[in-house]
Amino acid sequence: MPLPFLTADRAFDADDDIALPFDDHDTWRRPYRPGPWRVGTAALALLLASFVLLAAVIIAAAGAVPGAGVTFGLATLIIAAALRLLRVGAWVSRNGLRQVRMLSTSTVPWQQVSGLRTVQQPVRWLGLPRTVQGQALVYVRPNGEQLPLLTDHNADFLSRIEAFDRAADTIEAWNAEYAEAR
Repeated sequence: MPLPFLTADRAFDADDDIALPFDDHDTWRRPYRPGPWRVGTAALALLLASFVLLAAVIIAAAGAVPGAGVTFGLATLIIAAALRLLRVGAWVSRNGLRQVRMLSTSTVPWQQVSGLRTVQQPVRWLGLPRTVQGQALVYVRPNGEQLPLLTDHNADFLSRIEAFDRAADTIEAWNAEYAEAR
């Protein structure tokens, strides 16, 4: 039983070419859904934060206000890390290509992207130091430097090769569309 109101793909299933209200190319958007590893890790972090918040309330009720403040601060850090983890990934807009990492964000205008291509190379498994052979979507700068953007073994695409291919194709389509402005 299809439930189109529950999917984010219903815009692609539409037969008409009417621009939807959220189809604004000036806003930053992730051209793929966050993967189950990323969502699951964030959900576990939020679950941990709820227990830490409960501990903060118990500590405050016991009368140790400074300890409750420290515990509440720790819960706030866990919540902020979980929300940031959900934002990690590649984002596109008319202005360029944005790579959001856990502690940094870098934005590259489309004029500074000479090309995008999928290459076979050793990639990091779930962002850990261990490397495995896999695919990476790299963008090429005008000086020839190749920088990885997505890999098929990160938290969004592990065991989801089709999703990686769709995301790579979508980002390449954005590059092709806005490369004309160069």
